[in-house]
Amino acid sequence: MDIQVLGTGSTGNCYRISGGKTSLLLDCGLPVKKIKEGLKFRLSDIDGCLLTHEHFDHSKAARDIIKSGIDVYMSEGTRDALNINKSHRLNIVEPKKQFKLGSLEIMPFDTQHDAKEPLGYLIGSNATREVLLYATDTYYLKYKFPGLTHILIECNYIKDILDSNLQEGKVSLTLRDRLVESHFSLDNLKNFFRANDLSKVREIWLIHMSDGNCDEQRAKKEVQEVTGKLVYVP
Repeated sequence: MDIQVLGTGSTGNCYRISGGKTSLLLDCGLPVKKIKEGLKFRLSDIDGCLLTHEHFDHSKAARDIIKSGIDVYMSEGTRDALNINKSHRLNIVEPKKQFKLGSLEIMPFDTQHDAKEPLGYLIGSNATREVLLYATDTYYLKYKFPGLTHILIECNYIKDILDSNLQEGKVSLTLRDRLVESHFSLDNLKNFFRANDLSKVREIWLIHMSDGNCDEQRAKKEVQEVTGKLVYVP
């Protein structure tokens, strides 16, 4: 499973994955021009785009992607929140109802975020026999995922850094509470790894880190210690 990070964090999230003959965008929270540049202007090679939720840093280019002739997949709640007009390129998916896209089998699942109907995605490749988990913008994951080979997952903040920033007046109580109630902390992430079978995992990508409320090197080190896996921080 090939992973390319086009953008991550509050300024915009967009990732390209390829499993066999099928390539997808995971979220499209960048201007479509930047997405095209990141893909070396080969947007036509993309077979679909999976949206997690409606927040602008994940959905900014959704209408442009649809206009470009690419199928976009999202929950009904996300569609309603974005108020996107009906299109044969717009596909509504439901949690725990699997669908196929080219060589990929995709299982949406519900996540915990302050959005209308947020989703994560479990993506298996029939061509390469690999399984990727994509989970972002959620404060915990209630499911266990067998057979994972690749993990693309949020590590938004570290609690003691966030609390220190609150005490120093660098973040407001409102922002602190929103992060705690809607995003994945390093501690919760490590607990998730401990609860899952990682025996087949080849690599872990830590994404969507909060500016000033996380420490890339510390997060990478602690996840490596817990998992024993190769960890990337884009």
